[in-house]
Amino acid sequence: NGRALEFASDQLKNDHEIVLAAVTRYGDALQYASQGLKNDHEIVLAAVTQNGLALQFASSALRKDRNIVLTAITQNCCALEYANEELQNDREIVLAAVTQNVNAFKYPSQELKDDREIVLAALVAPCGLNLEYASQELKNDREIVLTQNG
Repeated sequence: NGRALEFASDQLKNDHEIVLAAVTRYGDALQYASQGLKNDHEIVLAAVTQNGLALQFASSALRKDRNIVLTAITQNCCALEYANEELQNDREIVLAAVTQNVNAFKYPSQELKDDREIVLAALVAPCGLNLEYASQELKNDREIVLTQNG
């Protein structure tokens, strides 16, 4: 049981094999791993593959890792909230997230919220975008409003 890591000794929380087994089954177990293992690429990748939101427990260095962030948002688009600010404003990553679920639209910069392609992708995503988060310019865009009402 991956949750057992919470009650393990500090020595076991620093054991690569034990922590890898825990996060593979329960990604959130990453929160109980040692600081060193929260910075271990293999461990964090396994955690976010199982639960994208485990990204919040990764080291700041790994929250900047493009592969880890893409894996996390593929598993749960809302993991974008925990990505490094630079990656929250990476067009490809934001597009991947909002295409999957519109809830990710609240995390990128205003510049990307003004990006026509991203807004159109968010409008046709499952549970499509409410124009509430779009820029005023895009709220006045005929194609976007038609897509919203489509």
